[in-house]
Amino acid sequence: MKIGISSGCYAGISLKREIELLQKNGVDATFLGCDENTTDAVKKMRKAGIAVDNFHAPFRNVNAIWLPGEEGELALKQFTDAAELASKNQVPTIVVHISSGVTPPIISDVGNERFARLMKRAKELGVTVAYENQRKLANLALMFEYYPEARFCWDVGHEACFADGMEYMPLFGKKLAALHIHDNSKLPNEDLHMIPYDGAIDFDRTAELIAKSGYEGTVMLEIGNWGSPLYQNLSDEDYYARAASAARRLADTIEKCKN
Repeated sequence: MKIGISSGCYAGISLKREIELLQKNGVDATFLGCDENTTDAVKKMRKAGIAVDNFHAPFRNVNAIWLPGEEGELALKQFTDAAELASKNQVPTIVVHISSGVTPPIISDVGNERFARLMKRAKELGVTVAYENQRKLANLALMFEYYPEARFCWDVGHEACFADGMEYMPLFGKKLAALHIHDNSKLPNEDLHMIPYDGAIDFDRTAELIAKSGYEGTVMLEIGNWGSPLYQNLSDEDYYARAASAARRLADTIEKCKN
């Protein structure tokens, strides 16, 4: 399986240096956020032989999408803009947050209508929308029930610190189109984005669930050197080497689980 590391995972380094480190450590792919520099970054990643699997759509004020008013329209627009950008750059998938926080607004007709517009526009553009697990199971279930083409982005770290022991993959694994893999303490709300095997998550179980789903895409880390004191004195070179090694270890474990 291919391995990937999220762009921007080591604070303060240039895109050129990031690409050097991805290449040096045999990383196959990455994903990017959406901003004015994204198109240029895609071109440079591809020139270096690094695939861009997806864009992470912005999620500013995402909860407003469920509420009447202009702020909800703006929340939707950042998603449709991400789909437009993905189409322009021939990136197949965008990853979308449905809500945020412990007490987001409840599911509403106005929110459903906005997500219907997103799905319609994404379909027109030929872009897949992969919805990421946060804290609310019902929001994810809604998308997969209403939209057969909707896909799942499994955020392993979010599940460990947000879901109170619940597992999403037995429910939605057949919809899996993207991974956000990172580690943490498994304590409530400690979303640390650590390198796998540096925290408390059981990555043997993670591998088992990915293998069972039939997923053949990238084993993609979504990590950050700012999330834990463990990386405070780690150079960019050592950090990327550690991350790539962890991604390969997990990819190898997934392959073993398939046999």
